[in-house]
Amino acid sequence: MKKAILFILLIFAPLALSAQASGPMINFDMDTIDYGEIVKGSDGGRTFTFENTGDAPLEIQGVRSSCGCTIPKKPEAPIAPGEKGEITVRYDTNRVGVFRKTITVNTNVASASIIALKIKGNVLAD
Repeated sequence: MKKAILFILLIFAPLALSAQASGPMINFDMDTIDYGEIVKGSDGGRTFTFENTGDAPLEIQGVRSSCGCTIPKKPEAPIAPGEKGEITVRYDTNRVGVFRKTITVNTNVASASIIALKIKGNVLAD
């Protein structure tokens, strides 16, 4: 009986270890930024911070916004394992009213190659 259990462990233990995640992984500090109520013409810049928690370089292959009123910017260089990176977003605060926008991030992460980030808030008139 002990030999059978040892045999099973020897066969399946390497399979279990190889099933662990490998490659780049991305972990954002937050996936939504709430501007709250801001005054027309105020600073519309915000930053999403993330970390590569994987074991291979993370590539942010592209970022795009759901409209032209939001301009996202991605890091150009790959993010090494254990390092942090930033995606900056600039909303046009000359547009008065409530807003909810989505920023789509394309990565080389196998399990989550497309990530949706969100910004929201309310721009008040002068």
